[in-house]
Parts: sequence; structure tokens; C-alpha cells
Amino acid sequence: MEQLSVTISELPAEVGVWEALRAGVAAVLALHDSREQALERFRLLHNTASLHAGWLEKRLRFQEDLLPLIEARMGATAGSAGVRARAVITTAFACLDAASMTWVDNDGKGDIMDLYDECLAAVRG
Repeated sequence: MEQLSVTISELPAEVGVWEALRAGVAAVLALHDSREQALERFRLLHNTASLHAGWLEKRLRFQEDLLPLIEARMGATAGSAGVRARAVITTAFACLDAASMTWVDNDGKGDIMDLYDECLAAVRG
């Protein structure tokens, strides 16, 4: 997930927060050697309770690590900035979960980023 932070921090400041998070997610997914490898990893992650629990724990740390980057990208100042940035980050990760679970359920058919975009569109309404 370090790639997520690196990708977001390297994007120009005018790139919106949702677009930056999407670019970061795409960069992380691109680290897989193949679709088959990605599918197998997501299968293990979603179908093995201990791996899933470990992922959730790591993800909470990643979310906190991303917080300053997302707050800055949102032009956040003191006050409610932290809660808004946390909500955006948590939503992006929830959409990745929903997309990857759907992708696994469909045996890797389609594009996981298309599913991610569909999930984001649903929550952004």
C-alpha cells in the first residue's frame, strides 16, 4: 500500500481527491503480475478469515497514513477536516472491498477498476 501513498503524493495538487485515490488504487492493483495472480490473492483475502482480519488491521493503519495527504488535497484546515478526509478514505477502501468481492464472486470477469468506479458512483450518488 506504500504505492498508494506514493502515487497520491506525486500527483499534481489540482487533481481532485477522488481521482487521486482512484489513481492510487489503480497503481496498487497494477503491482500484480497478472489478472490470475490478483484474482487468487483477492480470493484468499476474502475467503480466509485470518487473512481478512489482518488486511482490515493493516488497512486502518494505511488509512491513518493517508490522512495528511488527503487532508492537504482537500485544502483542509483545522476543525472538521479530519472527519471529512477520513470519510473519503474509508469510502474509497469500502468501494475497493465491494469491487474486489464482486470480482471474486464473478471469477475475475470484467475489470476490477470498472467495478470500483461503479461502487464510487453509487456512493457519490
